[in-house]
Amino acid sequence: MSSYTSKAQDGPVPLSTQGAHGENDKKTATATCFCGEVQLEFPTEGPDLIDTFVCNCTDDRKITASMFASNFIVANAGVKHLRGEDKLTRYAQSKTIKTGFEMANYFCSVCGTLMYRASSGISGVKVLRIGTVDDYTLHETKLKPRVEQFTKDRVSWFTGGVGLEQHEEGFFNGTGQP
Repeated sequence: MSSYTSKAQDGPVPLSTQGAHGENDKKTATATCFCGEVQLEFPTEGPDLIDTFVCNCTDDRKITASMFASNFIVANAGVKHLRGEDKLTRYAQSKTIKTGFEMANYFCSVCGTLMYRASSGISGVKVLRIGTVDDYTLHETKLKPRVEQFTKDRVSWFTGGVGLEQHEEGFFNGTGQP
């Protein structure tokens, strides 16, 4: 087993964890936590890959320990737990930005990686984190964010995603779609 040291490494999968794969002929790819205990498979196109976005809300700032989150929305039917579903810890609260809906966060219980979120206000979808995707080429292509939301909460030193559709408030309605 080798580890990722630079973008110059051969192949699209930066962390050589068991079962990790880039986009394949089934048009799926994997997302793996930092320690490798939790791994998901998701569609890279089609109706189950709903949208991609950057979120600047204060909720995402806290949960990611960063200034924004890079996300993609996938229909529940499109997300497959390849391993480690029993290693996920669920933390939920209802003090989310503006909505008051419960937001559930699913973390690897070993390394703490946030794998996805699910809102009681948006049924049937999971919000996965682009940074967990094993194929870095997808970060630049099919999973490149299309929308940036909560720009009113964006820090002044970050001017936003270049070429992204901008929204001062939340963009996605109760279906996970605009």
